[in-house]
Amino acid sequence: MPFDIRQLRHAIAAADCRSFHRASEALNIKRSTLSRSIFRLEERLGATLFIRTTSGVSTTRVGREFVREARRIVSKVDQLAASMRAAGQGRVGDLSIGYNVPVSAGNLHTTLLSWRESNPNVEICAVEAQRLDLVNGLKERAVDIAILPGEASYSEIKRAAFWSERLLVAMAADYPLAAYPSVQWSDLRDETFWLTANDPGPEIHDMLLGHLSAFGIRPKIKMQPVSRESIMNMLGAGIGVTITCEGAAGLQYPNIVLREVRASHGPCLIAYSGYWHEDNSNPALKNFLAFVCNRFALTFCLP
Repeated sequence: MPFDIRQLRHAIAAADCRSFHRASEALNIKRSTLSRSIFRLEERLGATLFIRTTSGVSTTRVGREFVREARRIVSKVDQLAASMRAAGQGRVGDLSIGYNVPVSAGNLHTTLLSWRESNPNVEICAVEAQRLDLVNGLKERAVDIAILPGEASYSEIKRAAFWSERLLVAMAADYPLAAYPSVQWSDLRDETFWLTANDPGPEIHDMLLGHLSAFGIRPKIKMQPVSRESIMNMLGAGIGVTITCEGAAGLQYPNIVLREVRASHGPCLIAYSGYWHEDNSNPALKNFLAFVCNRFALTFCLP
């Protein structure tokens, strides 16, 4: 016959306390409530679980076996409840995070490390891909969140401003500009910029045109169908420079140095945004967005 989890807890408490009175106090319920609950449990089981005396109670042989199994069941139920609460709060499960820039340093790097430390039971799946592939991944729910430079808009996709990072210029260690701790945009007027045709090369291309046109400079830009790593290795020969983000600061390439790019107002920054599908119901996504909000003192609507 059926019985509920509360009756199991009542029986366990009575066995542990050897007294209905002390068990009811431990559970913060009336003694009559506990006594009635155990009596009904015994009726449903068709067996006596406790021997009642004026000095307290003790378990029968059947009662001892029942309490042993009841402990196992209650423990499993408590574990299941805790697991479901954690899943609902986004503290367990998995989270797919997409990006198209280096993550060896910078805010994305430190955010992922801190998130992993705070949420060890959420498995992170990192997806490095082209911007459009990541956006399609968001729409297909293959990617939970994409963190990308810029502030583009896409149908069905929510966006929130996350943070900004410094722009860096990479060049050979013996390049003339490498002698300075930072460079101005005007210092780059005669340079040849080597960029990957892959992301985020096209965005950097457009950004270069915007910044340098302010000085009346038409930059020499060479877009190459190779990886960022190949561009860096090519620059070691002193053929020119490239622009990268702060996320590349943790990488090392032979004979390559990085220098901060500065404008008149200070370091030149590039903005990053987080993108997620408007109907994504993954609790881990909501938890991650709340984590970012708290970490960077941001305010935006959570899914």
